[in-house]
Amino acid sequence: MTMRKYTAEAIGTFWLTFGGCGSAVIAAGLPNVGIGYLGVALAFGLTVVTMAYAIGHISGCHLNPAVTIGLAAGGRFPANQIAPYIVAQVVGGVIGGGVLYLIASGKAGFDPSAGFASNGYGEHSPGQYSLFACFLAELVLTAVFLFIIMGSTHGKAPAGFAPLAIGLGLTLIHLMSIDVTNTSVNPARSTGVAVFAGGWAVQQLWLFWLAPIAGGVIGGALYRWLSHEPDGVVIGTAPAE
Repeated sequence: MTMRKYTAEAIGTFWLTFGGCGSAVIAAGLPNVGIGYLGVALAFGLTVVTMAYAIGHISGCHLNPAVTIGLAAGGRFPANQIAPYIVAQVVGGVIGGGVLYLIASGKAGFDPSAGFASNGYGEHSPGQYSLFACFLAELVLTAVFLFIIMGSTHGKAPAGFAPLAIGLGLTLIHLMSIDVTNTSVNPARSTGVAVFAGGWAVQQLWLFWLAPIAGGVIGGALYRWLSHEPDGVVIGTAPAE
C-alpha cells in the first residue's frame, strides 16, 4: 500500500508538470490561437482537479513538496513520510519534464535554454521582478495555498468539493503570479523543467524550493492554530499541487 501511495504521487506530479508546463511550452505562445496566461493558469488548476479525483483516495494527491511539508506542519501528515513523498514527487516532475522535452524538441528551432517554463527572478522573471519580490510572492502564495487546502479538506468542510476549491485556488495563484516568477509554489514542478533548461534555471532553483516550503509551513501552522486542531491528530490528507 505504501509503494502505491508513492507511485500515485509520482504519476500525479508527472501529470501536473507535463500538463501545466506543457500548456505553457507548447500552447501558450502560438500566434493568434495561443492560450495565453489564462489558459496556462487553467491548465495547472485542471491538472490538480483531475488528479485529486483520480488519486486523492490513494495518496492524498499532494503533488508538491511544499504541500507535504505544510500538511505535516499543520498536523495532517506524518513526518516519517515526508522524505519518500518528496522523492516520488520530484521523480514524477522530472519524468514529466523529460516527456515534455522530447515532444517539444520535435519542433524546429526549439531551445530549452530560453526558459522551458522554468521559474526565475530578476532578468529571468517574465516581468523582470526583483529577487525579493519573487521570494515574497512565492512565500505568500504558497502559504495561502496551504490555507485553502487545509480548510477545504477539513472534516467540517462541504464534502466532495475540496478538489475544485484547490484547483481553482491554484488557477487564481497562477493568474496573479505568472508574470512575477512564472509561478512555482511547487519545488517538484520547478525542478522537473529546470533540469532540462539548465544554466540560469538550475542556478535560481534554490528560491523555488526555499520560498514555497517556508510558505507551506506558515500556511499549515497558521490554519492548525486557527482551527484549533489538536497536536498529533491526523484529520485527513489533502489533494493539492
